[in-house]
Amino acid sequence: MKRLKIWQLIVLLVIVVGASIVFVGAAAGWFSVPRVKLDSEYICSNCSSNFLELSGELYAELIEEKKSFVVFVDQSGCTTADRLREYVKQYAKEHGFRVYRMMFSVTMETSLHESVKFYPSVALISEGKVAAWLRADADEDADAYNNYDAFSKWMGERLVE
Repeated sequence: MKRLKIWQLIVLLVIVVGASIVFVGAAAGWFSVPRVKLDSEYICSNCSSNFLELSGELYAELIEEKKSFVVFVDQSGCTTADRLREYVKQYAKEHGFRVYRMMFSVTMETSLHESVKFYPSVALISEGKVAAWLRADADEDADAYNNYDAFSKWMGERLVE
């Protein structure tokens, strides 16, 4: 009888410790979508819908300076990129911020290519690190490529205004 009670106490202790770890992890944001607060230099009340062009050298500088910004990874002649380009411009204009544009061939020469393997994409950089990006090869991001409301939701869940 005593053995059974000790076994029950051990199981209960494991459950309590496990639940505590999950609770602390949830409170610390381990399971939440990463949120990005853009640096103030990218915020504007009446922004132009033009992209800021981003070279590999400038990208490396911004990463080294631990900047927070948005990058649209583009490719000429791609119909999906054409559609996503318009979504990015519209969302940025509605929410008052500027977006960098980098051609996919340039990303291959930067650390951004460690995350963004396919184009087109939108990458959110937070304090010099890639926090989130649209995955052209992932089913869960497919709606954001084909529907502005889905794209807007994806961005809204990740950007702090």
